[in-house]
Amino acid sequence: MRILHEYCAGLDVHKETVAACALWIGEAGECREEVATFGTMTRDLVALSDWLVARKVTHVAMEATGVFWKPVFNVLEGRFEVVLVNARHIKQVPGRKTDVKDCQWIAELLQAGLLKASFIPDRAQRDLRDLTRQRAQLTGEQTRAANRVQKVLEDANIKLASVASDVLGVSGRRMIEAILAGQTDPQQTADLALGRLKNKREALSAALEGHVTNHHRFLLREHWDHLQYLEKAIGRIDERIEELMRPFVREIQLLDEIPGVDVVVAHAMIAEIGADMRPFPSAAQLASWAGLCPGNNESAGKRKSGRIRKGSRWLRRCVSQAAWAASHTKETYLSAQFRQIARRRGKKRAIIAIAHSILVSVYYMLRDKVSYKDLGANHFDRLNPERLKRYHLKRLRALGCQVTIVEDVAA
Repeated sequence: MRILHEYCAGLDVHKETVAACALWIGEAGECREEVATFGTMTRDLVALSDWLVARKVTHVAMEATGVFWKPVFNVLEGRFEVVLVNARHIKQVPGRKTDVKDCQWIAELLQAGLLKASFIPDRAQRDLRDLTRQRAQLTGEQTRAANRVQKVLEDANIKLASVASDVLGVSGRRMIEAILAGQTDPQQTADLALGRLKNKREALSAALEGHVTNHHRFLLREHWDHLQYLEKAIGRIDERIEELMRPFVREIQLLDEIPGVDVVVAHAMIAEIGADMRPFPSAAQLASWAGLCPGNNESAGKRKSGRIRKGSRWLRRCVSQAAWAASHTKETYLSAQFRQIARRRGKKRAIIAIAHSILVSVYYMLRDKVSYKDLGANHFDRLNPERLKRYHLKRLRALGCQVTIVEDVAA
């Protein structure tokens, strides 16, 4: 194989050790190598970096192994061209599996230029990713905490959710606080309702007439305090995200124009893919990286499973949420596309298709800095109007109607 990098190294990263193999071309043209094992403490990683420098290494490759690669990457990032690769792309030969052979195999693949680097953004964007991902996790925990509160209320036969559409709204929170304070009169608790919920005082009084024990109040207080802590934590993270997102105000405004995309989703998209689309040569490659394109599996002329591949689950998560929201919008291209696909392929496949369309739009909007242009809810009708006419004529005739079509000259 042709040698692409004369001085390179492969790393096999684990929790407590890093096996390193340095490869270089000797004076006589022979391929030479040296293997060493280092710890994962900071001083050990610095020693690894110095060891690689002493051997004139310029390119380093390692697998993406959970979070263990991150401290190694942070130490080596400024001194070498570090290539992080998908573990699936560098499978070791069966029967020859050791840490030393793994790092030797990685170094050989890198030397021949057979490794494809993963997309690793700069440090500022990686910090932003940590914040948006943490916010997503806290939001999920907030939902679970709210469900625990509701579970305790149901156990005490407090049927607040049967009357109030939002148990954790302003009125619901006032009533829960009263219950925690020891309020036992359901009529007085119902009088705490605000807004339109005041008109449901009788129903509220009946719903709040439960059997609340000290045990229920203890559990409810624990869940309630946890829920409030999560809300405050999310608020602090939102403030930090807003601070770091100031350079991307224009990009966020553009993404907010897409149906189903709000500021939170726009923040997550910017954090995951950045505002510069140069790392992704095309929209198709971005969709493939996110795992939002059909699988390509064909053999002997037969098309096999078209399941989506594993990609960036965080990006796929936020874009899919935007797709669900877009599917409920009115008079938009995305909602029409959802209905078009859902009736034939099902809602889940339709959501993935909508998410793919959104991500393609995001790519071109960020690359060209242009606004979103909706194709309209009647886009699919305009593609083949004659077919649509035949379909509706067939349905009307099946109902026993005689139809005469008169063309609108102005239209």
